[in-house]
Amino acid sequence: MTPHRFPLTVYYEDTDMAGIVYYANYLRYIERARSEIVEEVGVDQNAMRAEGIVFAVTRVEADYIGSARLGDRLEVVTTHRAASPVRWTFDQEVQRDGAVIFRAYVVAVAMTTAGKPTRLPAEIRAMGVK
Repeated sequence: MTPHRFPLTVYYEDTDMAGIVYYANYLRYIERARSEIVEEVGVDQNAMRAEGIVFAVTRVEADYIGSARLGDRLEVVTTHRAASPVRWTFDQEVQRDGAVIFRAYVVAVAMTTAGKPTRLPAEIRAMGVK
């Protein structure tokens, strides 16, 4: 999979009193990028939920390398690592002007709304079953 690029702008609501992006918001940024990927591969998350299946993040390893400020234009670059029948892994970076300011490794799984593991949608499994 070619790296997916998701542009975003830092708004006032994203920042702390110093005008710097609050650390937890980087997790929101990378979540939005993954949601865009899911939509682009043709998976309807509302339909999934109606069938009792949802995505859940089970692991995040994050490195805060720099900081972003109010008004910055950022880009989330997501690289698909692999998809197994139930697990989907990613490398994600938040970049400003091509420089990495945040890096994360993310593991997401499919599960039933009752909390039991289940298979990922076929569109995702087809991207790289291991």
